[in-house]
Amino acid sequence: MIPVLAQLANDFLGTVPSAAAEQPLTETAEVVTRTTIFNGYVGVFVVAFLTTIIATPIMRRLAVANGIIDNPSDPRKVHRIPVAYLGGAAVYLGLVAAIFFSIMAVRYHWLADFHPSEHTPLRAQRIMPWSIMLGMTVIMLVGLLDDIVGISPRLKIAGQLFAAAALAADQIGVQVARGFIMPVAETLGIPTVELPIAGTDQIIETVGFAIQLPNAIPIFGEAINFDLVYWTGAALIALFVLGGCNASNLIDGLDGLLSGVTAIAAAGILVIALGLALADDGPRDTQRVVLALALMGACMGFLPHNFNPANIFLGDCGSLLLGYCTVVLILMLGDTGKTHLVIAGLVIYAIPIIDTTLAIVRRKMAGKSFSEADADHLHHMLKRAFGVKGAVFTLYGIGLGFAALGVAASFGRARLVYALILIFASYIGVTAIKIARRKVIEQQTHARTGGFHPAETGRPSKVDTHGPDPARPETEPAGTT
Repeated sequence: MIPVLAQLANDFLGTVPSAAAEQPLTETAEVVTRTTIFNGYVGVFVVAFLTTIIATPIMRRLAVANGIIDNPSDPRKVHRIPVAYLGGAAVYLGLVAAIFFSIMAVRYHWLADFHPSEHTPLRAQRIMPWSIMLGMTVIMLVGLLDDIVGISPRLKIAGQLFAAAALAADQIGVQVARGFIMPVAETLGIPTVELPIAGTDQIIETVGFAIQLPNAIPIFGEAINFDLVYWTGAALIALFVLGGCNASNLIDGLDGLLSGVTAIAAAGILVIALGLALADDGPRDTQRVVLALALMGACMGFLPHNFNPANIFLGDCGSLLLGYCTVVLILMLGDTGKTHLVIAGLVIYAIPIIDTTLAIVRRKMAGKSFSEADADHLHHMLKRAFGVKGAVFTLYGIGLGFAALGVAASFGRARLVYALILIFASYIGVTAIKIARRKVIEQQTHARTGGFHPAETGRPSKVDTHGPDPARPETEPAGTT
C-alpha cells in the first residue's frame, strides 16, 4: 500500500510527466516549438469541444422543460419565438471537463504531453488554481440565478467582486501592477523594500513598508506588511473582472456573436501563451495554455447551437462566465510583470471594450443613465446595415483584426502596431458616435416640430436626405437577440 501511495504522490508532486522531460537533452530529436507544445495539450481543446457540443442540447431540453426561456418581449429583441437559456451551463461543463482532463493527465501520462519546464514540480492543483475554479463557479451560479429567477444587479456585482477577491488572494494577476509601479518608483527615486509574497515563502522587491509588532498576531505574524504593488494589483483585478464580465454581457446581443468573438480572442491569447511556455516564462505557463484551449473549445462547441438561427442562448450565466475567463487569461499574461502583454491581451479582446466605452459615451451624450438599455451597440448598427449574419461575420472579421494586432504587439517594440491599433479603434469609435449623435439630433428636431417627424409635416429634413435612419430598428430574421 505504501509504495502505491508513494507513486501517487510522485505523480502529483514530481516533475512534469513529459516524454521530452524524461529524456536527456542530447537524445531529444524534436525541436520544441509553439506547434509541438500545442500538440501536447490539444486533448484539452477536444474534451472541452465535445463536452459542450453534447451538453448543450441536454441543457436546452432542461430549460424548455422548466420554462427557462427568453420570450421576445423586449422591442430590442427580434427573435419571434421563445428560445431556451442555460447555454452558459453547458459551456461551464465543457470548461470543467477540460480542466479535469488536464489534471488527470498528470496521473495518466498518455493523455497529454506537458512541455518541458524548469518551473517544476508540477502539482495537480497548479494545472488550474483553486481561485480560478472557484471564481468560475461563483460567476456561473450568479448568472444562472439571474436567468432563472432574476436577481438584483448588486448581487451580481457582489459575486463578481468575490471572484476577483479569490484571484487576488491566490496571487493571480496582482503582478500586473508591477510593470508600471516599479519604473515610476525608480524614476522618482522612491526606495524599494523586500517583502514576502502573501501566502508564499517567496521574497520580492516592491514598493511599500513593514510595521514591526511587539508581539506576534495570529493573522499578521510579527509584522504588518503593506505592498503597494499587491494592493494596486488587487484593485486592477476587481476593475478587470467587473469590466470584462459586463462588457461581454453587453455584446451578447446577436446569435453566435459572443461565443465566436470569445473563441477568436482565446485563440489570439493562446498564441501568446504558447510563446511564453516556449520561453519557460513561469509557473503559470501550463495554466494559461490549458485555460485558453478549454475556453476556445467550449465556445466552438457551443457555437453550432447558438449561431443564427439559435435554438439556445448563453444567458447571463454564459456571458458573465466567458467574460470572466477571458479576463483571467489576460491577467495571467502579466504574472511575471510583463504589463505590455496585458495590454496586448486587451487589444485582442477590444470589441467588448470599445462597445462598452461607446455605450457610456453615447448614454452620457443623450443624458441617460449608464445602466439604461438602448439599441445602438455596435452589433445593432451593423445588424441594421447587413442583417444578423452579416453583422456577426463583420464583427468576427474585426475581432480577427484586433487579435492579429494584439499578437503582433506582444512581440515587443511595436510602435507601428500600436499606431495601427489607435487608427483602427478610432475609426470604429468615431463612426459609432457619429451615428448615435445623428439620432440625438433627429430626436431634438422631432421635439421642435411639435411631436411630428419632419418627414410627416411635409417639410424637407436634412436628417432624411441621406436615406433611411440607420438608428431606426428594422425587421430581422427570427432567432436572434
